[in-house]
This record gives sequence, C-alpha cells and structure tokens, in this order.
Amino acid sequence: MAHVFIMPQLGSTMEEGTILKWHKQVGERVRQGDTLVEIETDKATMEVESTATGVLRTILARPDEIVAIRTPIAIIGEPAEPIDHLLGAQVAGSDAVNGRESVPTSDLLSRDLPPAPDAPPPPAQGRMTISPRARRRADEQGVPLTALAGLGTGPEGSLVERDVTAYLERLAVSGGKTLSENDGRAAPRMTPLAARIADDLGVNLNELAEGLPGSRVRSADVLRHVRTPAPQPPVAQGVGIAAGSATYKLTGMRKRIADNVSGSAFSAPHVTLTLEVDMSACAEFRRSVLPELEVRYGARLSYTDILVKAAAIALGKHPRLNAVIDGDEITLFAEVNIGVAVALEEGLIVPVIKSADAKSLGAVSAELKQLVERARTGRFTPDDLAGGTFTITNLGGFGIDVFDPIIVAGQAAILGVGRIADKPAVVAGQLVVRTLMNLCLSFDHRILDGAPAARFLQQMKDLLENPMHILL
Repeated sequence: MAHVFIMPQLGSTMEEGTILKWHKQVGERVRQGDTLVEIETDKATMEVESTATGVLRTILARPDEIVAIRTPIAIIGEPAEPIDHLLGAQVAGSDAVNGRESVPTSDLLSRDLPPAPDAPPPPAQGRMTISPRARRRADEQGVPLTALAGLGTGPEGSLVERDVTAYLERLAVSGGKTLSENDGRAAPRMTPLAARIADDLGVNLNELAEGLPGSRVRSADVLRHVRTPAPQPPVAQGVGIAAGSATYKLTGMRKRIADNVSGSAFSAPHVTLTLEVDMSACAEFRRSVLPELEVRYGARLSYTDILVKAAAIALGKHPRLNAVIDGDEITLFAEVNIGVAVALEEGLIVPVIKSADAKSLGAVSAELKQLVERARTGRFTPDDLAGGTFTITNLGGFGIDVFDPIIVAGQAAILGVGRIADKPAVVAGQLVVRTLMNLCLSFDHRILDGAPAARFLQQMKDLLENPMHILL
C-alpha cells in the first residue's frame, strides 16, 4: 500500500524544517528504518529514517526547500502500484500548522517543484500568507502588512515571525527608514537553524547574505563565517598608536564573548576560592578503569570527565551553586547541566552535558568527547550549547596553576581547574612527591557566601581524593 511520507515534527517547538539532502533517489528501493532524508530544524540537523518499505515513487520537496511539519514530502510504494487513490485526498494533520490551510495531495502531486536554491522565490500571487505568530508580532509592533510583502522566508514564501523580527531590526539600523527607502534590499533568505545560530553567535545575517547573492543562508555558512575572522583594515594612526599597528573591529563570536564576560563581571560580585587537591589516588583510579570504560563506551576517560561527574555529584549536595539570580529571586535549577569550556582559535564556546548527575562516568565521557569534537569542527548545534547551569574551565593543559575564572552569565559559579603536576608535599611529617592540582571556584556573592562555597570545594576534594565514591 502506498505511503505518504510527511515532514516529521522533530521537537516540540518545531514548526517547519529545511530539506538538506535526499539519501534515496526516485525509483530506488527503501526499507523501513533506512536513512531517507536529512532535515534541518531551528535547533539541529538530523537524518530521518523511512517509515515504510517500498520504492521511492515521488519526491515532493527539493533540497533547500522549507516545509511546514505534517506536509507531504514524498510517496513510497511498489513500482506498479497505482497511487491514484491518493489523488484528491488530504493527508491527516497537514492543516492547522501556522494557520495555513490544508493542501490536497492531488495539488502537491501535480504542482511544479520549487525553483532551484540559487533562484529567488517567485512573486506572491493573490493574498499574502502569514502565520498567526507573525501577524500578532506585526500588530504589536505596528508594522503594516504591506511593508512585509515579498519578505517571507517560510514555506512557499509565507511570512513567519522571524521575518517580522528581521524587518524591525533592519528598521532600527536604518534609522527608521522603510525597506523601500533603504536601498530596496529584501530580507536575506535563511534556514531556521541558520537564523537561530546567527542570533546565538551575534552574526549579522544581512552582512553575511551580501556575500551569498541569490542563495539561502544555511547553518554551515554562519559557522564558516564565525570560524573565519575577517580582518578589518587598520584605522588611521592616532595619538599613542605606533606606526604599523593594526586595529580590528570587535565582531562576531569575539564581540559576543566580550559582551557576555563584561556583563557578568560588572553585574555579579565575584569571589574566588582556591583549594589544592591530591590527585594521586585519582590518577591511579583513572589508570585502573580506563581500559574497561574504553571498551564499553568507546571513549578514553580523561580527568575532565572525572571532574564533570564529581562536580555533578557535589552540586546535588550543594544546590546553591546550581542556581541563578533574577532581581530579588534566586532559582535553584532542577537539573544539573554542566558546561565545559572549549577553546577555539576565534574564541570560546561551552558545550553542555545535560543531566550529568543522572549519567554514569562512562556515559559522561562518551558524550563529552562527541560534544567537544562537534565544537572544534564547527558542527555544533544550538542545543549543544544551551541549558548550562554550572561551568568547568580547565587551563591545566597550558601549565596554569591558579586563575580567576569569570562566571557564565545566568549561573551562580564556575570551577577553574589548574594543571596536574608532581610536586613536593608533606604527608605524615615526611616530605614526599605527590600529584597535585588546584581547583579555583568563582561564585556570585549575591547568591551564596564563602562558607557554603568552601564546603562545595571540600566535597570536590573528597570525591577526587577518594574517586571510588564517584562510582557509588
């Protein structure tokens, strides 16, 4: 029996998705569970499996086309099987998405495919299609719908909420000029994930789109832009600037980092406590469990993995460090989501291990390796960086013993980790060589005081010096 394959809802907030790549061609046999299509949402890029077995009879959505959820995008059936019975029928659930009317399958089967990705969308015919959220946003901001004509980046050129937001941003930048007064430039075409990443990383999509004339901006374009800093010409020499000096504009990821750390440093009263930890037992523990965990989880256990798991346990016993302050209210987070700072050439990003307290040491190790790999290769998603409640930053690899880390905005504390090194120590009155490390905890003094912060550090010290407790 022929099967209509629809755009799946890959998340509770997903309203539409972008077709990136079909893994099967028309006429090719498909089995249920085979990877059929790659789809980009506003949060991630995912490979979607076929929900039926048969031959791919028809593809209804080309690569780079944005499609609303529950809209038919392909038909799977047997080669000689008639699909006439689908004509004229409506696919259940294809309506009520963003206020768009349901579309008969016959219309979808007979319609022309959309233009190639590098071609501009066709001019709107008849009335404008706009989602309820976009209409509400336009009404709230006093934007006439006529000003938004031709700016839709949703399915088939429909207007969605981000189009109204983009119009308002351009209006602010242009000093209140309308689009027609502002050189007549239309809004850049973009995928939902590209828009989300650009917003997270502070990328100006209008500037980025100028280098991609006629095409839709995709997440890969935004990440490539961030990872390839564009040097600005040196400013004119002035007082106190030596000849030959070069000055570059603070833009992109570097500007976002600057804004974040400035906001945190000047709004949260930082206090930093430092505690020395004897890592000798932890080093032996790592050596003993590393082979077994590597076999089970396919990841080589690192000291950072151990620190993440130890911190998750300690935060469960000291929840004030897993909190946020907003005005006169302090909220203790229900989840323990630990971010780990990863250094890139152009800056710093913090992928997050969600619910680290509920995961085994091996699971933490495997997940962290994947997150770091995606971060360093530019394949991270907004979800990889979202939801952190506590952060660990490790400068031990650079030979740093002690430092004062700056708290991530919206969190109560950050744990800095120094190098692990053999040093002289006094044990039972004897001078011996031990493997030592410093933990540097910066915390927001508005949320907690020195004593509870010190108890958290003592808990970390106990776990690291008695690492079998991490497995209990």
